[in-house]
Amino acid sequence: MPNSTPIATTAPLSTTQPVIRWTEAGEEKTALWRSERGAPPPKKVVLADDTTTADTAYRLTCEGTALLWRGDFQNAKQLLQALARRADNVPTRKRKKAAEVVPVSEAFHKHRLAQSQRARMLGMVLIPFNADYSIPLRRAPDAKVAIADAWGAVNEAAGNSVASLRELLGITSAHEWRRVGVEIEALGEGPNNRIHPHYGVFSPVRGEYIHLVATVHLPKKLAGQATLVAFDIGTGTGVLSAVLVRRGVDQVVATDMDQRALACARDNLAKLGYGKQVQVVKADLFPEGRASLIVCNPPWIPARPSSPLEHSVYDEGGRMLAGFLKGLTAHLAPKGEGWLILSNLAEHLGLRTREELLAAFESNGLKVVSRIDAKPQHAKVADTSDALHDARAREVTSLWRLAAIA
Repeated sequence: MPNSTPIATTAPLSTTQPVIRWTEAGEEKTALWRSERGAPPPKKVVLADDTTTADTAYRLTCEGTALLWRGDFQNAKQLLQALARRADNVPTRKRKKAAEVVPVSEAFHKHRLAQSQRARMLGMVLIPFNADYSIPLRRAPDAKVAIADAWGAVNEAAGNSVASLRELLGITSAHEWRRVGVEIEALGEGPNNRIHPHYGVFSPVRGEYIHLVATVHLPKKLAGQATLVAFDIGTGTGVLSAVLVRRGVDQVVATDMDQRALACARDNLAKLGYGKQVQVVKADLFPEGRASLIVCNPPWIPARPSSPLEHSVYDEGGRMLAGFLKGLTAHLAPKGEGWLILSNLAEHLGLRTREELLAAFESNGLKVVSRIDAKPQHAKVADTSDALHDARAREVTSLWRLAAIA
């Protein structure tokens, strides 16, 4: 039985936030439950510490029992690694079954299901947090700044909380990305060419789509047109807005619906010195008015995201793509262009066909001016152990130049 100090008792918990409950030393304990992916608090919680074996932990977590850690923090990390190895060590008979030829779309959904089950199991190792975001465990890091980036400023009255160790590791990793930043070649030479992604905002690590926006010919100003205006739909970190300004676009209106993305974009554009040229606004796709250039890099895979962090990659039913195409002509200035940046990975996964995409252009009054392709360079392209390797190896990212049919 763990012998570390229990979480201190706290003020009454808010009834508007989920609460996790467990029994410790014969008493019922409670704390705020935090889950970025919106998972409900586990119903079964037992205490665990340095004496808990990986085999025992694996059995319990697979059964749906969460482990609230009371031992050494570094040992908790080692336990999580051991659980991950067990989760990835699929029995031979299951590997053979997985190797059977199945439709690619079915293989994708099985892969997503396996990922979700793995994440759910690994998320059962829980860590306590004091009201000030400190971690009451031996050898625990001081992660208060990183946690505040993700959860907001400390509110002592809210009391103590519990979250998964895996979520904490994601928070600290994101904080390091934000601190160091991502160097963007299209923004010139360093050191003032970095984008600093905030927690929960997709990091611009896939450079091929940025390179496409940085090199494709811009629409020309029409006679009598004083400024070249662009819209950046779903701006995220603001990286494409910054690239457009650097290329000479006079004014950009960048939109997003996510508060974290809006704050991130404003922060990055201010650091780069583009705060005056780019207006960041909250909008569902388009802002008011028209622009000569409208850029959109929607989520590439039309499938349901399993957490808020996946909304930049997965878009159930292709809602954002459909909305962009439907509203594009109404917001394009005369002779303007819409730049749609889209991977064909969904086509290789059997989730969308090229014919369906082209038909969507035509049905929304759009024609293709040209298409510029780029091969991705990310590590998964060469990872033959990836369940989706065949599709990823054939992936191409395209910038579709679209214009209204006259």
